[in-house]
Amino acid sequence: MKHNREYEIAWQGLKPGPHTYVYDIDDRFMREREVDESFSDWNAQITLEFDKHENFFMLHFDVDGTVTVPCDRCGDEFKLRLWDEFDLVIKLMGEDAEEIEDEDDVIFIPRSETVIDISGWLYEFLMLSVPLQHIHPDNPDGTSGCNPEALNLLDKLSEPPEPVQNPLWKGLEKLKGEN
Repeated sequence: MKHNREYEIAWQGLKPGPHTYVYDIDDRFMREREVDESFSDWNAQITLEFDKHENFFMLHFDVDGTVTVPCDRCGDEFKLRLWDEFDLVIKLMGEDAEEIEDEDDVIFIPRSETVIDISGWLYEFLMLSVPLQHIHPDNPDGTSGCNPEALNLLDKLSEPPEPVQNPLWKGLEKLKGEN
């Protein structure tokens, strides 16, 4: 993966308080991270509210956009809406502090780090905003947005087959009737 300064924040030069950054994410960004090829046509915008304090930073990521995915039900591709919000806290450590393990939403960095690369978090939060199920949204009239031919085929395949009569049981049924 290439190093890209576009996703770096030089925090030492920033004044305390909130700062807003907007990142447009497309196929190029996702290809660099070798994302699943069934996901295509990425068009997302991530707004980052970077709030600088003396010893820590509060980051709020707001994800909005679309990605083209195959439908889990019918297999046709459609544009899936992406939206989510994520919060992250970055705490600054002194040089003499021992290594502290990062938590889920708290990251520790040494004060000697002058730049924060957020590309990994952009990728992570974008992937977390993709729902696990990819199913066409319903049409305005309430019908399924999936391919009707595929739905008909699924209905035919899901019908239970007629039970096959085993000839061995016919003889036992005669005995049952005699008693």
